[in-house]
Amino acid sequence: MAQAASDGREARERESGQPAVLAELRDVTLSYDGRTPAATGLDLAVREGEALALVGPNASGKSTTLKSLLGLVRPIAGAERVLGGSPRRAAREIGYMPQTDEIDPEFPVSLRQVVMMGRYRRLGPLRWPGRADREAVDAALERVDLADRAHRRFGDLSGGQQQRGLLARALVTQPRMLLLDEPFNGLDTTSRQALMRTLRELREEGVGIVVSTHDLELAHQVCSHVLLINRRQIAFGPIHETLTPEHVAETFGESAGHFDTHDDLVAHPHPLPTPERSGL
Repeated sequence: MAQAASDGREARERESGQPAVLAELRDVTLSYDGRTPAATGLDLAVREGEALALVGPNASGKSTTLKSLLGLVRPIAGAERVLGGSPRRAAREIGYMPQTDEIDPEFPVSLRQVVMMGRYRRLGPLRWPGRADREAVDAALERVDLADRAHRRFGDLSGGQQQRGLLARALVTQPRMLLLDEPFNGLDTTSRQALMRTLRELREEGVGIVVSTHDLELAHQVCSHVLLINRRQIAFGPIHETLTPEHVAETFGESAGHFDTHDDLVAHPHPLPTPERSGL
């Protein structure tokens, strides 16, 4: 019954000409232990083709918010809906790229095998990858410009290539939503530009993206919306209206007169062209 209601809601949104809401949090409080709040007052929505930047200092609640969308952290207050239902139910249609990965660089596994890992939850324990799975891996590697390195040992790739490989693993199931935790940390210019291009293409195809970052330039160039957070929601909205010096100062604990790090990016973001439906 609940799924039928959510499907009907998505149909009405499409009929109205609005992209469907993929994720929605209403006055949510998150906690790891069920008692101590890690992030409070979260009130936001992500629609098809939108990209939301989660911006805040370290330990501000960005990763916690991402994990709540995966169903790994549950709200202790408020309401959360992902792809029309509970986050756990939606997990198979969500791609996730963590900030750090547990793949041992010395382990003898190829890039292609790493990307195939993204198909395992659909295969189940008793099925071997078939033709459709192999084709999906090929497509994901093409998307991140690593098809020519498919058989290279994962640990021999550069840091930027490994990051793009992990993105391919997140994309191999063609998710409706993509969650990325600080994906641009330590990337060289080539990998950074390739990753930004891929995210823009995904938005044009209607994928909803949520990306945790402290990089304001990245937020401006890739994202349509921003959530400023420091253990509580500071502000949420369209990025060019919301990512203001005042909000950044409140988020990072700086005075409005000290923007040596952030002021130029807030005032002069130099955004890339983005799809019309994003409102930019």
